[in-house]
Amino acid sequence: MRSDRGESDQPSALITRFRRPLAIVAGIVVAMLVAGLLPSWWCGRDADEWYRGDPARVEALAEELVAFEAEDDQRRATGSGGVIDRMWGLLAHQMTALGLAQVCLEHPEWRERYAPIVTHAAAKSLLPEMRTEFTSAWHGRDGLADLDSPNGHAYLSYPALALGIARLVDPAFPPDLAVQHDALIASYERRLLASPTGLLDTFPGEAYPTDVAAVAAAIAVHGRATGIDHGAVLAHWAQQVRAVQIDRGTGLVLQRMGVDGRAHDAPRASGTGLAAYFAGFADRALAEELATVLFRQERSFLGFGAIHEYGNGFRGAGDMDSGPLILGISISATGFALAPARSFGHRDTFTRLFRTTDLFGLPLRSGPRLRFATGGVIGNALLLAFLTSGPELAP
Repeated sequence: MRSDRGESDQPSALITRFRRPLAIVAGIVVAMLVAGLLPSWWCGRDADEWYRGDPARVEALAEELVAFEAEDDQRRATGSGGVIDRMWGLLAHQMTALGLAQVCLEHPEWRERYAPIVTHAAAKSLLPEMRTEFTSAWHGRDGLADLDSPNGHAYLSYPALALGIARLVDPAFPPDLAVQHDALIASYERRLLASPTGLLDTFPGEAYPTDVAAVAAAIAVHGRATGIDHGAVLAHWAQQVRAVQIDRGTGLVLQRMGVDGRAHDAPRASGTGLAAYFAGFADRALAEELATVLFRQERSFLGFGAIHEYGNGFRGAGDMDSGPLILGISISATGFALAPARSFGHRDTFTRLFRTTDLFGLPLRSGPRLRFATGGVIGNALLLAFLTSGPELAP
């Protein structure tokens, strides 16, 4: 017969027996929660400040790009060449100009500091050494000397847009650059109106809808800076983007096309993301349409967001546009998507994308400056433009 004491001790013995395993399980659960939540918290700790345009963060990255332009000037003065030239140099100087100009638009108190550097960076994007690959591809014909031809030379949209935004924010924009800018825009307007597909070739017979979006952006900003009405050509471009340049199944922009409107590549997120940013200068509604489709490509895990490169039904490798693909995810497209996420008020999407950017970009402080270590000069210039996107949007 069991004693009363033994029976009363039985529940206590059971609790003691299972307490340690329960503690282990609870510890594992807590550890998993910490492992899952801590990285996203840490990488997203500055997301809200960037989304709101916190002056301290914006100024720190802007000063990093100011330092880049100063170093580039110093190296050119000594005859050792710029920090970066050729195609990537064109992109670095153009995006530096766009980013600093957006800072001027959002923080007018800094215009005196940054506007002259915007103009200087824009002018450097026009240097002949920035377009050697393109001149070579066009059999030695320099696009700036070929303005009267039907050839597209759409790559010159990048310096054209940089010149336009500099002209918009810099009261001391040089008259000689204004003349050159006017001639380039007039050439693009004529060519684009003559194109039934709304496409201009970057290389002979090869058109990139993203580059043509930059053409439209350059034309639109020229209108804002000069008061000239470019409405007809911009309406034609937007109509042909919707009719010809977007894949019907996915809604994404086709990455490469012939000027005849035939696809040379798949619909992809990297091209769509950058096109959405450029379209924002010219046609707010179209830019928002592209952004909506782009955000459908987001894949998220533990609070981190990233953009899948290829639309449903399409596969392919990574390239210089997308960057290396990891399980189909494009780091480039993820960075590009920051701009429309901020511009069109998608705070949660912006936060998830920023966490991934912070994780892979490795932001580093150095005195009053901030840089993203893994992207180099181009990465910093791109991120300044995308993280400050919004004030450049078409009215």
